[in-house]
This record gives sequence, structure tokens and C-alpha cells, in this order.
Amino acid sequence: MSPLPPPESRSHALPAKKSPPLRKDAQRNRDLLVAAARELFAEQGLNVPLDEIAKRAGVGNATLYRRFPARGDLVEAVFHEDLTAVMAAGERARVAQDAWGALTAYLEGVCALLARDRGVGDLMTTGIEGVPTLDAVHAHNHATLSDLMRRAAADGALRTDVVTEDLLFALSALGTSLPAIESIRPGSWRRPLALLLAGFRATAQHPLPARALTPEETARVHRELGGEVPAG
Repeated sequence: MSPLPPPESRSHALPAKKSPPLRKDAQRNRDLLVAAARELFAEQGLNVPLDEIAKRAGVGNATLYRRFPARGDLVEAVFHEDLTAVMAAGERARVAQDAWGALTAYLEGVCALLARDRGVGDLMTTGIEGVPTLDAVHAHNHATLSDLMRRAAADGALRTDVVTEDLLFALSALGTSLPAIESIRPGSWRRPLALLLAGFRATAQHPLPARALTPEETARVHRELGGEVPAG
């Protein structure tokens, strides 16, 4: 499954903040900063020093702070499209007839996005103040999961003794490890996601995709999560 394809309609997405048109040089600097931030957020997460972003963009620190007075402003500019795509995926999931299938597909799409971009993973699992679209995504995501879980339970596919927060907590724990797992063996995160979802099923076990990580691969994931650069 390709992660979170562009929505067919943006009617439900939050509009980006409206600002007066920028001069060509100012727009160029803004574009350079957003591109540099996207690269560094994906590589290092949201806590990358802003000075490093300015350096990669080839502009001065004063220019960065003039364009983006707070880190949240820069994060909003970088991830607005990704976050509205998450809401679009939720909208598509809500209208699907098969609630369990829609829940699984929706979470696979979200996890694929988290796995490929460490910045999105930080954003969705830890949050940050000053990002209006993120607040909307969290509320929309909760509503989407609640609706799909309610319908799946009514269909007999989901156990009836769990609540939305159970799933959100489990997904948050998994989400922090997705970029590390993806860096060790791309796509192998589908196995722990399938195991996680199997615990919410009301029916018997199902075949799992991919093979389990080896002990060495698991150790490498743990080292990376702890901040140690994996060997090889």
C-alpha cells in the first residue's frame, strides 16, 4: 500500500495560514528554509537545532526567525500537507463498508508515513505546541478510530472490552520505533503492527506479513532508539 496518497478532495482539510504575498527573494528564502527543515526533521526529528536548519538552507539565523518566529510555525509550514493527508485518509476510512478492513488500511497508511519520516513520527507521537493543523489531526484521528472501532465491534470483528485510548496508547508505543525499524529493514514494521492489531481482534489469529526481526536486527533497533548510530 502506498502511504497516504494525496486526497481527492481537500474540502475537509484545514486551510493554510493566509499571509501577504512575499517578495521574490523573501519567498525564495522561505522555500529554502522549509525544504531544509523537511530534510533535517526527517533525518533527525523535530528537535534538530534551528541554527542547523538555517545553515543547510544557506540563510542567516535572523532570516529564519523573521520568517518563522517559533519552531511551531516552521513545523506547521513543513507538515501541513502531510497532516491534512492523514485527515483525508480518515475521511475515506469512515465511509468504507468494512470497518475492520478500513481500520487496518488507515493505520497501515499512517504508520507508513511515520516510518519514512522521523519528524512526522515525533509530531504524531509526542506533539508540539503552536501547530494548529496537528491539533485538528489529533481530534480527527480520535474520531476516526472511535467510529471504526465502534462499527468493527458491532460487526463482531473487534473485541468489545477495549476503548479508543487502548489503541492510541499501543500505537504511540509502536510509533516511536517505526523509523528505526524502517531503517533496519524497510517495511518490516508491518509485522509488529499486525501483531498489535491481532490483539484487538475478536476472531482467531491470522497469518502475519513479513518475518520477525532477528536478535541482531532487534538489538540494532534498540541501539538506534537509544541514540547510538547502528554499525554497517
